[in-house]
Amino acid sequence: MSLFTHLLAVLFGMGSWVSINGLWVELPLIVPQIPEGWYLPSYLSVLIQMANVGPLFVTLMHRFQPGVLNEAAVVYAIIVLGAAASFLLGFFWKETVLIAGVPRSLALLVLTFFLAAVDCTSSVTFLPFMMRLQPQYLTTYFIGEGVSGLLPALVALIQGVGVVHCVNTTQSLNHTLNASIGSGNGDLQAQYQPSNFSAEIFFFFLSAMMLVCLVSFLLLNRHPAVAREHPAPRYTNGTKETSERRTRAEQRPMMDPFRHQNHNPRSSFGSGSYSWMQVLYIFVVLAWVNALSNTVLPSVQSYSCLPYGNNAYHLSATLAAVANPLACFIAMFVSIRSLVFLGFLTVLGSAIGSYIMLAAALSPCPLLVNQTSGSAVIVLAWILFILSLSYVKVIIGMILRDEGHSALVWCGAVVQLGSLLGAVTMFPLVSVYTVFSAGDPCNTSCP
Repeated sequence: MSLFTHLLAVLFGMGSWVSINGLWVELPLIVPQIPEGWYLPSYLSVLIQMANVGPLFVTLMHRFQPGVLNEAAVVYAIIVLGAAASFLLGFFWKETVLIAGVPRSLALLVLTFFLAAVDCTSSVTFLPFMMRLQPQYLTTYFIGEGVSGLLPALVALIQGVGVVHCVNTTQSLNHTLNASIGSGNGDLQAQYQPSNFSAEIFFFFLSAMMLVCLVSFLLLNRHPAVAREHPAPRYTNGTKETSERRTRAEQRPMMDPFRHQNHNPRSSFGSGSYSWMQVLYIFVVLAWVNALSNTVLPSVQSYSCLPYGNNAYHLSATLAAVANPLACFIAMFVSIRSLVFLGFLTVLGSAIGSYIMLAAALSPCPLLVNQTSGSAVIVLAWILFILSLSYVKVIIGMILRDEGHSALVWCGAVVQLGSLLGAVTMFPLVSVYTVFSAGDPCNTSCP
């Protein structure tokens, strides 16, 4: 295997979700400077789910007009769009316009929709492209996809985003005003500290990462050294007849000398290695783990961690981001494809997720809140939660890769479907009914 190709696969996968992941970690710096305030995360959740029109279009084209859509051109287009939108955010994210007499961050919301469309569509275009390389490179791609969450988090830590200090407001210059609304004994107020560099520079960094993704895709598609790793002709659409012939061939898995060849297909899905009940089981598990890890638990991460302190929150966010590529790296060497084992890991991850959800529901006074062990448990819970479910996602991706190009398209579609269902479930609970309470990091007192 070519180390050069592995590196390109990582850089290509890194561009899949780096823009939206970067926007989320930058929220503490953005929110105080825009009129939407902390309602912005709710708006972003809605925009991201609306952006699923992109993967829906690609999936429908693949289903009803196979071979017509030039997938390489779509990949080029969405990467360029992502780079352009990230670059424009650096100039216009603070700009507001009056809508019905109320200032709104229209440019921020519109550009965020384009970023979300790029990242959502990558689920049904980047994965099928990896079908053009040897199976081992799919795991490397998943490592890059995990890095797309880790890298922005590390840059945000260097930037100093989300660092909160408790300030005694009665000692500030506006002593009189604060004393009139305070307790008289001195109120502590949470204040975000100035960042080491601006949000504009951070958005330019995201744009540069998308350009790196573009270059890596260009080399994966065109470089002669990578072409030797292709089990099939280069990823490009020729005449319609050639495209249709290639599409039919992609429905069949590659010949693998270490894999038992099933001469009696159990279903018409892919190679027929799995029955329809097993295929349904695989896709249900895939939707479930993506719902939990992409939308359900991340939407309550702050509620589950902040009661234990800012250090617990930042450690859980950073180490959970590390756990994702770590799970992919483990899968490169230990890939257990047993459906029973995948079910066990899914149940284990769901159980750990239940503890995290319980901590969020009990916020601002969850279990072990005043003890050091509480912080350690919640950080460890986040690490194990992401580690177990990320491993499940990678192994399912490897299973479906062996079932052909079409299976990977449906893999991406189900990933987005699971994320959508999770977001639709959590949005009213978090933003409408306010089931979860964050508390005050400086003044909350728990028994």
